Amino acid sequence: MAISHNLSIYITLAVLYLTTSCGAPTDKMNDPGNLRAFVGGTVIDGTGAAPIAHAVIIVRDGKIETVGTVGEEIVPPDADVIDTSGKFVVPGMINAHGHVGGTLGMEGNHYSRENVLRQLGLYGRYGVTTVLSLGGDEEPGVQVRDEQNMPGLDRSRLFVAGTVVTGDTPEAALKLVEHNAALGADFIKIRVDDNLGTIDKMTPTVYKAVIDRAHELKLPVASHLFYLDDAKGLLEAGTDFVVHSVRDQDVDDELSQLLIQNDVCYSPTLAREYVMYAYEEIPSFFDDPFFLAEADPAVLEQLKAPERMASVANSSTAQRYKAALSQAQENLQNLSQAGVTIAMGTDTGPPTRFQGYFEHLELALMAEAGMSPMDILVSATGHAARCIGREDIGTLQNGRWADLVVLDKDPLESIENFRSIQSVWIAGSKLSSIGTNAN
Repeated sequence: MAISHNLSIYITLAVLYLTTSCGAPTDKMNDPGNLRAFVGGTVIDGTGAAPIAHAVIIVRDGKIETVGTVGEEIVPPDADVIDTSGKFVVPGMINAHGHVGGTLGMEGNHYSRENVLRQLGLYGRYGVTTVLSLGGDEEPGVQVRDEQNMPGLDRSRLFVAGTVVTGDTPEAALKLVEHNAALGADFIKIRVDDNLGTIDKMTPTVYKAVIDRAHELKLPVASHLFYLDDAKGLLEAGTDFVVHSVRDQDVDDELSQLLIQNDVCYSPTLAREYVMYAYEEIPSFFDDPFFLAEADPAVLEQLKAPERMASVANSSTAQRYKAALSQAQENLQNLSQAGVTIAMGTDTGPPTRFQGYFEHLELALMAEAGMSPMDILVSATGHAARCIGREDIGTLQNGRWADLVVLDKDPLESIENFRSIQSVWIAGSKLSSIGTNAN
């Protein structure tokens, strides 16, 4: 996206004028009432539309007021100007399947408000500005969610599903549905999986009762699954969201049509398969500065223990999930090409599934599956927002929250360029940089 020499000079002079006349960014940068203008960068808005070169984004009270171009858009004289010349401005990523609040180090069961906020800060610094937490959510998470519809946030947005719904009978499962509804859940999450044949899975009778009751309560249903036949059964029963890949066999036209005709999104969570076998050796990302900036050294030492790596390498379960990843990637390619709406999700949050970093790993795994950088970016922004039922985030359009990431490199050349984070903004407020809050 080269620009001419004369136009480059014009943009530089325009930004210089705006910065000197309107005031350079100051200690008011995170004042939630402050008016901001992002000037000069290339905007990729998350809708799949062509990029907007030399763009201007006006943000007022944490929301996008206008998206235009330099020379056409009038910047308010009292705006703080953020020079994005030579940068790429994209929506913050939305993780359509994560888990927030329970993990501390290598342990679960540490749910607290402090832990929820800490993890949302971590996601945010990696450019993941919204997370749908699909299970394990408690009252503190609901409270945090209820506090986020305002300018000046210092962490990612959160939506919750409460307790994962399981049960051998409709009565047992419906008790959990009612509990989650009373909690204030945004989704109902059900689990239809036998853990590679080691446990009983939810029957159609039970999941149909759950889906019907959830819909009576005006709550969408997200379905954890593994098998193709279960995916078809859940779609016929009315599930609203498929939140893992089909991993037992090739998908077929019938599944594609069920997803498309019912307008149901598909979240592949490829990183979840990867993590099931990744620690059979020291993974290459243990040397990645982008990862190490926020990694807990104590956790890494535990994962590098020889006896632990040997147990993973010798695990038949781990090896089956390694094969499942290959199947999941092939199925993702076929479903994406068929026109199914894909929503980026990772299943991060449980121990060893590193929040923030694994979202970038997911993008790379989606690229390996054959998706284009634009399709991947849209899956992680505009499509993900729609799939979790949000119309106020996910794209850089008028009226949306100003949740955006400024990148040094073009993500449409390579989706791995999403790692070139220069700054992250949520509701118009700048977050701290990666590594500044490391463990």
